Amino acid sequence: MTETIASGPAGSAHVDDQPRPGRWLALAVLVLAVLLVGVDATVLGLATPFLSEDLQPSGTQLLWIGDIYSFVIAGLLVSMGSLGDRIGRKKLLLLGSVGFGAMSVLAAYASTPEMMILARALQGVAGATLMPSTLALIRNLFHDPKERSLAVGIWGAMASAGMAVGPVLGGFLLGHLWWGSVFLINLPVMALLVAVGAKVIPESRNPDPGPWDIPSVLLALVGIVCVVYAIKEAAVHGYRWDIALSAAVGVLTLFVFVRRQLTLPSPLLNMKLFHHRGFSGAVLADLLTILGLSGLVFFLSQFLQMVQLRSPLNAGLVELPAAIGAVGAGLAAGWVARRLTVRLVVAGGLAVVGLSLVGCTTLHADTGTAAMCVILFVVGVGAGFSFTVTADVILSSVPKEEAGAASAVSETAYELGAALGIALLGSIVTSIYRGFAAPPGIPGAATTAARESLGGAVETAGQLPADQSAALVSAAQDSFVAGVDVAAGVGAVVLLSAAVAAWFLLRGQELASGPAPAGPAALSTAAAKPGGDSGAAAGDPAERP
Repeated sequence: MTETIASGPAGSAHVDDQPRPGRWLALAVLVLAVLLVGVDATVLGLATPFLSEDLQPSGTQLLWIGDIYSFVIAGLLVSMGSLGDRIGRKKLLLLGSVGFGAMSVLAAYASTPEMMILARALQGVAGATLMPSTLALIRNLFHDPKERSLAVGIWGAMASAGMAVGPVLGGFLLGHLWWGSVFLINLPVMALLVAVGAKVIPESRNPDPGPWDIPSVLLALVGIVCVVYAIKEAAVHGYRWDIALSAAVGVLTLFVFVRRQLTLPSPLLNMKLFHHRGFSGAVLADLLTILGLSGLVFFLSQFLQMVQLRSPLNAGLVELPAAIGAVGAGLAAGWVARRLTVRLVVAGGLAVVGLSLVGCTTLHADTGTAAMCVILFVVGVGAGFSFTVTADVILSSVPKEEAGAASAVSETAYELGAALGIALLGSIVTSIYRGFAAPPGIPGAATTAARESLGGAVETAGQLPADQSAALVSAAQDSFVAGVDVAAGVGAVVLLSAAVAAWFLLRGQELASGPAPAGPAALSTAAAKPGGDSGAAAGDPAERP
């Protein structure tokens, strides 16, 4: 089970640690999946008004259409990452890709709200196999740390590019085709991934994984879904007894999950991974970063389209500089981290994002395109440096055999951070927005409807006389912008706090410069250090004195 570098008479490395031929072509195929997940995460929001008109879902059904994908994917990430370690990451990736494509067809041609909810849930099951599998395969494709850093940078760059291309591509498709087209764009990408990936991606798995513990799978699914559901519902409806019950069930279930992992001889998730300070610090930094950014990103599209009255395509183009900055920073991150330090690059990147969010506290309806683009570009640069280096640290900190489960922990942190961010910052925006003073003469029923959401205010205003309509929309927009400004300030505080945490938690962490052994024995030795601080597991990043 242990993978080491074996020295022969000439001191040559074990064949498993030699550069794999065709690894860059395999990477090109892997990042197709990442690109697709990024696109799919952003296009549904644009298509929602169109599918709502066609399918006529109730308010509750519309919420489930938007949320069920993230619920399922968050609940299954750890389980699917562990499954890939057991049955083979390539096999799981290809099966998930086929399933994702099939469910995309089902979503595109859904004729009822229930059918759409089912399709999105099954897309979540398939989507949970993609991200951990791609990152774990990179860990096993690239044994040279410098090459792996570049590969992780490309992986992160494509994820950023997908999220940026999504609104642009979605806006174009919705302007020319029906709403189902935003799902069908998945098919050619998935077909190419499966056809080429089957030939060029080498299989990798844990050679001695133990059984896949079904009770642990169910505990992880129930626990995470209940927690994420409670967070999202509390952001929309406030704190009710049923939401509190869901949160309590989720926390208790996750507690039982952790206790079970500590007693199993072959756990679904090796809890000793968290003894490694670099691993834990990187995961925490990712969670806090997403928490601080997600709420603002969630409301940014509404700001651009409903306050600045941009088209979906134009709004997507305004957001594009963020992806450009993230792509460039991601590709350079490994090189920069080796010449400076890991904690300086991560903490510095987070500080840059936090200071950029301070700039977002001055947003208003007349903020120019150039200013928006500069702010978003700087946000992208800071996030690109931070996310790429933390992903590299996470991969380097674990044995190759557990790369899938470790990658899944990182992705789960993203999902939890997004849910927490939308709940925290969303509740701030909503509470400030709902407090706006209605202009004189507006009927009480219209005011109540307008305070539900900015979209509701625009819709309500369309039913009023022209002078009242303009006054109501202006008051609602001003209140919404005030909420976004405050949320940006809170997000800045979270990001700057994450920078401070990263500075201390990643102290002494380095990215290795040459091949080094990686295996469970190294992890066990490192985890046994005084205080549970493993410093550097698997012989990759080393603790400085």
